[in-house]
Amino acid sequence: MANKLLFIIFILCSGMLNAQTFTINPNSIINDNATTEYPILISGLSPTNIDTTNFGLETVCINLTHTWDSDLNIYIIAPDGTTAMLVTGQGGSDDNYTNTCFNNDATQTIPSGSAPFTGTFKPMGQMGRVNNSQNGNGTWILRIVDTYAQDNGTLLSFSLTFGNNPANYFSIQESNLPIFVINTNGLQIPNDPKIMADMGVIWNGDGNRNHLTDTFNNYNGKIGIELRGASSIGFPKKQYSVELWDINSNNVDSSLCGLPAENDWVLSAQYTDKTLMRGMLSFSLFRLMGWYAPRCKPVELIINGEYLGVYILMEKVKRDNNRINISKLLTTDISGDQLTGGYILQLDKNSGNADPGWNSPYLPWPTGDSIFINYIYPDGATIVPQQSAYIKAYVDSFETSLIGPNFMDPNIGYRKYTNINSCVDAFIIQELSKSIDAYRKSFYIYKDQDSQGGKLVMAPIWDYDLTYGNAGFCEGENFAGWQYNFNYVCGGDYWLNPFWFERMVQDSLFNKQVRCRWEELKGTILSPNYLNNWIDSTANYLNESQGWNFTIWPIIGSYVWPNYYIGNSYQEEIDTLKWWLSERMNWLDNNLPGIPNNCNFTGINQQSENLSQTSVYPNPFINEINFSLFLLKPEKIFVRILNSLGQEVLLPIEVDGTIKNNNVKLKLPQNLAKGMYVMHIYSGNRQWTQKISKIE
Repeated sequence: MANKLLFIIFILCSGMLNAQTFTINPNSIINDNATTEYPILISGLSPTNIDTTNFGLETVCINLTHTWDSDLNIYIIAPDGTTAMLVTGQGGSDDNYTNTCFNNDATQTIPSGSAPFTGTFKPMGQMGRVNNSQNGNGTWILRIVDTYAQDNGTLLSFSLTFGNNPANYFSIQESNLPIFVINTNGLQIPNDPKIMADMGVIWNGDGNRNHLTDTFNNYNGKIGIELRGASSIGFPKKQYSVELWDINSNNVDSSLCGLPAENDWVLSAQYTDKTLMRGMLSFSLFRLMGWYAPRCKPVELIINGEYLGVYILMEKVKRDNNRINISKLLTTDISGDQLTGGYILQLDKNSGNADPGWNSPYLPWPTGDSIFINYIYPDGATIVPQQSAYIKAYVDSFETSLIGPNFMDPNIGYRKYTNINSCVDAFIIQELSKSIDAYRKSFYIYKDQDSQGGKLVMAPIWDYDLTYGNAGFCEGENFAGWQYNFNYVCGGDYWLNPFWFERMVQDSLFNKQVRCRWEELKGTILSPNYLNNWIDSTANYLNESQGWNFTIWPIIGSYVWPNYYIGNSYQEEIDTLKWWLSERMNWLDNNLPGIPNNCNFTGINQQSENLSQTSVYPNPFINEINFSLFLLKPEKIFVRILNSLGQEVLLPIEVDGTIKNNNVKLKLPQNLAKGMYVMHIYSGNRQWTQKISKIE
């Protein structure tokens, strides 16, 4: 709870022309693991109104003692309630802010400095927002939020200087990205629980400009919003969980920016990933491999009038017909086929809240603390004893069979319990990206009913900003080496890999399947042309907005934990990503186990019997092409056609599939050039790919 104290002006002095400085010396404690507010009454300003051009707030200075500076988030609040961040989460375990001043014209940023931050720094937020033509006379507040328990401190003094060189702020008026505008109506966004706010979305369709003066045409209503993340919650650019609500806080499903309708969404900050695209790249590749991964859309975010930069709108992982499309499990489903699915689990930290789970009976190799498996769907608050007992026993059986002497036996080994093709593709995407959290954090698995296949699926993927060399610890920056061997590289880490994939690579058939799958993917979505084109086209799409993003978050050329490679421009960050990915591809090509012989390349993904009866005709084609697809249940069918550079040659097509043989006719652009193309057909969590040839 905020501790509001009223102080009287201690000093009023003048320096340069019309500069007025107000100082107080509260010598008051900073409440531990809480918010403390220190008011200062400003009177006698001349002129009275403050703006960004003639006269306004120039500088804020603070003196405080505190152990472990990174616990602190510090804000300045104007009389009308406008709030501006000064600094958040900086200084690590070092102590104190000593004669620390914040001024927009400073050449040094706080992230580039070190505690006790003596000198003048550019604030991490947009301090100039307070210079909004309000009357500057009144009660101002210095707000200090201590985010963790145990470390203590005292605010010794702080001052505000008003003058003829007022702080300005950055704003946008239009963008080629969708614009999300959120108003919390004066409330702070907490870590938990969600607060109600208003959200409007301006999106005029891909390829069109969006203007702040446009109406909220994609969404205009209530939301619940809270901070999200574990280590990322300490970054200055916060991430948010958003639920679409009605006025009574009930969930409302709605499509955002063309993505399938749902109520749960994530606004991901991508603060440590200066390319802003590592997660999007991995999710896109995994979807093209035939599995569900969150769909994404880069957007501009404005909260309470403050432009916060580029965010990635992402689907939250959950059971849904358009997300993880598995059977709905009711509390009454306690026997028979209904009991066997669907379940979503996650290997991660023990949340201890709504999603408890169990400790695996098998310790990681070679040694370490037990692996925790979280209930995600149903969560720990709703799962009933019969369901928790069933899924635990099933996963235990999978692990027991995998660690046992007959683990390679197709009938009694681990293949009895898991979808082997999902294991192959999970291995490839984890090793390709060399995710520092691979296999051990945010690692999802799910299981549908036995009548729907019923084996463990190693999907979807999640949390991919610390990938492709963007982690300067535990050899995450090194393009060589196996991530499934993380325990041998960084065995002192509290969260280690389960033994699963280390055991699988002892299976010669698994190795052959990995190698054959790798060879297939190298010819399409993992070809250098496709990957480089995807990265370059995404960078081009983000180019305008990334410039704005790094104007308000000036971290290009600076270290942000846990960066290893630090580019001096956005283009250098893109070039580093492409270089690292190329080196990683070469290393994997030379070191993947298995020999690529006797591989049957009948389609880019082999995991689906449902799609085994797919056919495409005529091939070669002129201007029209047909495909037939047999489905076991009604599902959406999606079609994409790419050229040899990985570029879309027409907008993705969506068809409502039924339980039968679906025949679909596509008319292609008449000006389509002669040559080879790749046709991707998706249904549910499955994919089929065919090379097609245009003639005449």
